[in-house]
Amino acid sequence: MENTEEPQEEIKPSKNQQFIQFIKFTLFSASAGAIQLLSTTILHQWTGWLLDYYWLAYIIGLTLSVIWNFTFNRKFTFKAANNVPLAMTLVIIYNCIIVVPLALGGDALVKLWGEQWGILVTAISLLINFITEFFWDKYIVFNQKVTDRLLNLFKKK
Repeated sequence: MENTEEPQEEIKPSKNQQFIQFIKFTLFSASAGAIQLLSTTILHQWTGWLLDYYWLAYIIGLTLSVIWNFTFNRKFTFKAANNVPLAMTLVIIYNCIIVVPLALGGDALVKLWGEQWGILVTAISLLINFITEFFWDKYIVFNQKVTDRLLNLFKKK
């Protein structure tokens, strides 16, 4: 029996809906940033548990913030029902690609400009991460067409 269903055309969100989507992403990203900052600071400075291992405290804080951000942006911002393991894998790939250059670039800028500019370097890194992650999430991670194509690449024939 032939499939007589026509493919559904994707409905493009209005400008207002896209603006609301951006605001939601911004608020969830800000809350994720707060989680990262707080958890890293608690583990590294306040408790002293990882006093000699800042990098580990940073990775734990980053992981907590990524899980938070992914969960809320998937459910409330992009309302994506696509494959969760694939979407999380794409988020991990993004973070592997962006974290190393931002960390090394930030370290180089602090050495070049001086320690007193560390907060500015962190702000620049957060801004770059925020902008690139928004586009990655919107057009790759939570884009049903893209994730369907990726899944089809791995399906058995």
